[in-house]
Amino acid sequence: MDHLKTRGISMPKLGLGTFRMQGETCRAAVESALSIGYRHIDTAEMYANEEPIGSAIASSRVPRGELHVTTKVWHENLSPDAIRRAFDASLQKLRLDHVDLYLVHWPSKAANWGAVFETLMKLREEGRTRAIGVANFTTALLKVAVEDIKAPIACNQIEYHAMLAQSKVLAYLQAKSIPLVAYCPLAQGRFATDPVLAEIGVKHNATAAQVALKWLLDQDGVAAIPKASRRESQQANLDALKITLDDADRGKIAGLAKDKRCVNPGFAPAWD
Repeated sequence: MDHLKTRGISMPKLGLGTFRMQGETCRAAVESALSIGYRHIDTAEMYANEEPIGSAIASSRVPRGELHVTTKVWHENLSPDAIRRAFDASLQKLRLDHVDLYLVHWPSKAANWGAVFETLMKLREEGRTRAIGVANFTTALLKVAVEDIKAPIACNQIEYHAMLAQSKVLAYLQAKSIPLVAYCPLAQGRFATDPVLAEIGVKHNATAAQVALKWLLDQDGVAAIPKASRRESQQANLDALKITLDDADRGKIAGLAKDKRCVNPGFAPAWD
């Protein structure tokens, strides 16, 4: 599997998203994913599933050096002391002595960004997280972090898929050599009924979702973390890596409407 190199870490381009996975279902899903070859697991304190993920990692016996684990601090915990408390709790639940990537999950208008990133950088210096980054940051907020504060941002995790353009943010990230990690990369099942993607899928003996996922993973500097609790779905996402899209396929995908959001930022903490 291809990896993205960023700020001293190597992140598999395809990971497992775990939002809304809970308890035993989550533990079983992560165990399954690790058993078939996934090495990138994404979670967050807000998901309330770090404990079952920690249990799955421990029982998998996958060498820690082969794993990439991302977790995130919630927008309500962006003061320095609260970040430390949240980080300690996450590490304990994950049963790890470090994570590979620690992200600000959502921006907050109340945050003192200088203090936030100073705290995150100290955690990195202490070796407790190998890299730091952000999620759901606009271009304006990225400029604050990258240009004003000069924080070593390893990625911006945002909604991105074949039916949602993120051209402005993507252009900024590419200019700064910062990867984009795409959540909701399968648009929460919307691709299954799309005739254009389905037609391309028939050509490649693949599903519409596999085509859309490969379109993302073919892009330089883009990783994707589709949620998949069933082993069959996890394997289907891995199998998407085998598809070879051509220029005609990419042209058809470029012609799709690019305005379908699964997560409405109007209801998100970033815009409180």
